[in-house]
Amino acid sequence: MTQTDEFGEELADFVRRVAELKAARSVPTGDLPTVLDAAIFELDHVADRLWPWYERLTTSGPSGGASSAAQEHQLLKAVFQCLPLPVVLVDRETVVRRLNQAATAFTGVRSGYATGRPLSGFLVHADRAAFRSQAAAVARGEGDRSLNVHLQQRPSLPVRATLTALRPSSEPRNTVLVVLQPAGDGMPTVEPRRPLPNLTETTRHAALMDLVDAMTTALLTAPAGAALDRAAHVLHGRFADWVIADTASPGLTRTTVLAPSEGEAKLLKAQNPATCPLVVDAARGGSPALQIRPADPDAFGHDSSGAPVLVRANVTSLLTVPLPAPNGRIKAVLTLFRSGARLAFSMAEAQAMDTMSRHIALAMERDPWGSAP
Repeated sequence: MTQTDEFGEELADFVRRVAELKAARSVPTGDLPTVLDAAIFELDHVADRLWPWYERLTTSGPSGGASSAAQEHQLLKAVFQCLPLPVVLVDRETVVRRLNQAATAFTGVRSGYATGRPLSGFLVHADRAAFRSQAAAVARGEGDRSLNVHLQQRPSLPVRATLTALRPSSEPRNTVLVVLQPAGDGMPTVEPRRPLPNLTETTRHAALMDLVDAMTTALLTAPAGAALDRAAHVLHGRFADWVIADTASPGLTRTTVLAPSEGEAKLLKAQNPATCPLVVDAARGGSPALQIRPADPDAFGHDSSGAPVLVRANVTSLLTVPLPAPNGRIKAVLTLFRSGARLAFSMAEAQAMDTMSRHIALAMERDPWGSAP
C-alpha cells in the first residue's frame, strides 16, 4: 500500500468520525463536554498528523501524481468545512483566510464578507488588542493560547477562542487556527441551512421608503430654523440609535444630540465637534463615510469623561453625512450610530441617506444659519 493510499484511508476514517461527532450534538447537555473533548482531539489530529502528512506527500511527489494531490487537497478543504466546531484560519494579523460553515453560523458573518478582514474587527473593542496580541504570539511559535472574547453581534455571550499554529505548504510563515465555542459547557448550535424566501431585504426596503416619506413630510412642514432638528428626530430610533447634528457655518457647532438616554446625550452634547475627525473630514471634503465595525476607536473623538465615543456607545456601524447646499458649501454634518446587535447600515441605506441629506440642506435654506452669505 502506498503512502497516498494510507493517507486516504486515514482521512476517510477521520471523515467518518467527524460525521459521528456531528450526530452527537443531540446528546444530553451533561454529556456534551465529552463530545467537545473528542472534537478538539480530532482537530488536534488534523493539525498534528494529517496536515504534516499531506505536506510531505505534496513535497515529495507521491506516486498518485499531481491529480491525486489535488484530490487530497480538495478532500482536506471538505473536511475543514464539515467540522462540527466553528473554525477560522487567520494570519498573524488576524486577517481571515477562510472559515468553515459552523463558524459562519456561529458568528453570523458570511464567509465572503469575512475573508480578507481582521477577525478582531468582529469582536468588541475591549477584546481586540488582547486577541491580536495572542494571535501574533501563536504565529511566532510561542505555543497554543486560549482566551475569552465577545462578538459584537452578541456582546453578552462570552466566547472561548482557542488558538494553535498551523503551517500550510502554500504559506511562507505560520498561520493561526482559531476554534470558537461558548465559554461554558455547551456545544455551539449549528442549524442546517434551509432555503427561505428573501423577505428581509424586502422588509428593509419598505421601511426605508417609509423613512424617506416621513423625512419629506417633516421637512415640508418644518418652521424656519427647525429643519435640521426635525430631520434628526425623524432619523432617531427608527433608523439610528444615535443622531448627532453639527452645523458648519461659520464654524463647527453641535446643535442636536439624540441618544438612547438623556444621560448619554448630555455626555456628547458638550463635545467640541472640531475634535471629531469624521465630522471635520466631512465638513471639509464633503464626502459621506460608511463604516462597519469601525477600526479606529478615536474616529469620533472622546466624550466629556475622556472615553472614546465609539467605544462608550458600543458603535457597530456609523454614517457620517455632509449636508451640501446647491452651491456646494457644506451647511451641516449628520452622524448616525447603530450599536449592539442592531443590523449594520447597508449600502442601500447609505444611498438613501445621501439623497435625504440634499433635501435637508435645501430645507435649511430657510434657516438663519443656512442663508447664503
